[in-house]
Amino acid sequence: MVKIIVNGVQREVQAPDDTPLLYVLRNDLQLTGPQFGCGLAQCGACSVLIEGKEVRSCVTPVSTVANQEIITLEGLPARWAKQKGLSAEEAKDTLHPVQQAWIEEQTPLCGFCQSGMMMVATELLEKNLNPSDAQIKAAFTTEGPSPHLCRCGSYAAIIDAVKHAASLMGKGK
Repeated sequence: MVKIIVNGVQREVQAPDDTPLLYVLRNDLQLTGPQFGCGLAQCGACSVLIEGKEVRSCVTPVSTVANQEIITLEGLPARWAKQKGLSAEEAKDTLHPVQQAWIEEQTPLCGFCQSGMMMVATELLEKNLNPSDAQIKAAFTTEGPSPHLCRCGSYAAIIDAVKHAASLMGKGK
């Protein structure tokens, strides 16, 4: 049995130590934000934040993340509410600014890769609230384990959404 903290809730899961975190998130905890893309940490569709850093959950054994903070797409609103000191009531109707920007910019085409894209955008914007185009591109291509891949080619829309999210975060929305 492994104890993991997912989206602020401690959970006990019964899985072999080498079970990929992605399988536990999707199959045991019914969190469908992280996607199974390649299974080789090459595409980024399975990305989650562990202790605030983007990690590919398809190759991360669940035993290696015991008692660490794991955030999935579903946990971004609560993360933002906590960062802003919102009440539980206010937090219920809150989206993370990255999610809000993705909606307002109509970023996804098919949407399959977008959960991973939002995880990277969140990590980037928590470190740098005013990234340049070059820094945004680097976050998605050269700074992580491998480039994040969007089969639909919505890269320009993703850059626009990151800039929009930065604006929303700067305003505290």
